[in-house]
Amino acid sequence: MICVFNQAFLTALIVRPIARDDFEGWKVLWDGYNAFYGRAGPTELPHDVTHTTWTRFFDRNEPVHAMVAEGSGSLLGLVHYLFHRSTIQIEPTCYLQDLFTIEAARGKGVGRALIEAVYDRARQAGIGRVYWHTHETNAVAMRLYNKLADRSGFVVYRKTLR
Repeated sequence: MICVFNQAFLTALIVRPIARDDFEGWKVLWDGYNAFYGRAGPTELPHDVTHTTWTRFFDRNEPVHAMVAEGSGSLLGLVHYLFHRSTIQIEPTCYLQDLFTIEAARGKGVGRALIEAVYDRARQAGIGRVYWHTHETNAVAMRLYNKLADRSGFVVYRKTLR
């Protein structure tokens, strides 16, 4: 657990591993994250994807992990990350897959605290690299990312096969 005093909220900001009783608060954040990327209403993720994602966080055999940021008894943000093998190094690498904070928490250190918590978890696991993607229109988040990591210059391509 990471505890940061945030004067903007006048409360302690706690970043901690997700717990089973966080589901309702996590689901609000998860739905907000997905809506931000256009996955709402008719394009909403199927229920089984959300359910499977949630259950993976608590399966020791899964490389998928989740943490939440909490302040004043409410969840303010989430981060999901996974450790995986790489062909360009021996040790695993860490992919920060999802990061989201509620609107009121943006610009107040919550996103930074979540990213730095992933850095800490990766270090503890002996991992020397964390990477992530964001949409090219996510300029607000990119201002933060540019302070916390190097922009790799890679472009992501994908092809849906189903």
